[in-house]
Amino acid sequence: MEASMKENKMGTMPVNKLLLSMAVPMMISMLVQALYNVVDSIFVAKYSAACMTAISLVFPLQTLMIAAGSGLGVGMNAILSRNLGAKNQEGVNKTAFNGIAIYLICYVIFLLVGLFVAEPFMRAQASSEEIAEAGTVYLQIVCCCSIGMFTQFCFERMLQATGKTIYSMFTQMTGAIINVILDPILIFGLLGAPRMGMAGAAAATVIGQCVAGLMAIIFNFKFNKEIQLRKIKKFRPDGSAMGRIIYIGAPSILMQSIGSIMVFGVNTIFSHMNIMDTALTLTEARDTAITVFGIYFKLQSFVFMPVFGLNNGMVPIVAFCLGAGRRDRLVKTVKLSVGYAFLLLIIGMIIFQTIPDKLLMLFSNESNLDHILTMGVPALRTISISFPVASFCIISLSVFQALGNGVLSMLVSFLRQLVVLVPSAFLLSLTQHVSNVWYAFLLAESVSLILCIFSFRYMYKKVIKPLGE
Repeated sequence: MEASMKENKMGTMPVNKLLLSMAVPMMISMLVQALYNVVDSIFVAKYSAACMTAISLVFPLQTLMIAAGSGLGVGMNAILSRNLGAKNQEGVNKTAFNGIAIYLICYVIFLLVGLFVAEPFMRAQASSEEIAEAGTVYLQIVCCCSIGMFTQFCFERMLQATGKTIYSMFTQMTGAIINVILDPILIFGLLGAPRMGMAGAAAATVIGQCVAGLMAIIFNFKFNKEIQLRKIKKFRPDGSAMGRIIYIGAPSILMQSIGSIMVFGVNTIFSHMNIMDTALTLTEARDTAITVFGIYFKLQSFVFMPVFGLNNGMVPIVAFCLGAGRRDRLVKTVKLSVGYAFLLLIIGMIIFQTIPDKLLMLFSNESNLDHILTMGVPALRTISISFPVASFCIISLSVFQALGNGVLSMLVSFLRQLVVLVPSAFLLSLTQHVSNVWYAFLLAESVSLILCIFSFRYMYKKVIKPLGE
């Protein structure tokens, strides 16, 4: 086992080749995941305009659940990679087993959320009974059946930490493909299946997650020899090990939770905004604004998911280099990651600027197409200007987490989304023109860039520069 750890490719392979080998499979799988999120919304939009509005309203709570799974994965991944770099097999196994325990606790929490929080959450926001019922059904299913999602997060992070991202790519792609196939079947009642509507969309999601989670478990037991999962019978819960995972992962959870709060805040602003720049009734205008905002988030995930996949490939390399004391490889990894992220987001901006109407048409039906286009085209073009600015911010925040300072990442995200973006959106909403609200995103991203530059300089001097060559 010690020999296999010495030969880990993260310490020997050329950096660019290593980053691409780690990141590309994750980028592909994240793209597929983004695709099934988009396809999910496309089918829901064709089923009912009210259901599309409901999907936009459930987004904050669903994102909170994903944030918990993803953030805990960041903590577990960083500690696993650091122990691998330091050749600490006992630390590797202890981290993996305690990570599994934390994910089980997390599932129980969201099971309770599905049972007791989903309905009041929707009724607090929805403008009609139809929207409230559709969102409640969707949330109850995805929360109560989230065991598949948390299993998938947990065991995929183990594969990523040891450099076996090709297997996590297979699991994510399989889950996504199953979701895409089942969506139209269960939503519209094809091939003899019952017509389930929003419940069908939720069922397709959790079935895909459960299959992917099972595959991730199998791949770890069969191929991931650097983590000795077969010794789980010797596992005893360790509060300090769980605490370390939560300490590093909590800022990531809070960062993404901040995003959920931001979305909830902007939705609330739209639901109370006195919109004057449209011929729609006030209720229709507010629902359309919320729907456009939800569509934007679905579409931007298709642009940002590959960058997050790049992050997932980068984080274990940075953590490994930190544990091994390799400053040269760490710095080169960060530089390459920023360059690739910038290129990806430039491409995303060009797409949003040139064909926003084509993108929006995917999420509308004949009843609301004109309204969506009128409000949505300016939204996509305005917000996408900030995409290239975000490239350095996204990479640097993940670097801070990999270096063990997730609090710094959390602070920057808090300032960007809750101190700048939401208040700016509120102030711009007072103009009574929806098109003005979108500029809050550009302002927030610009402030975030300045904060990330100063924060990265601080982390470089404190953590990276002292590392030996």
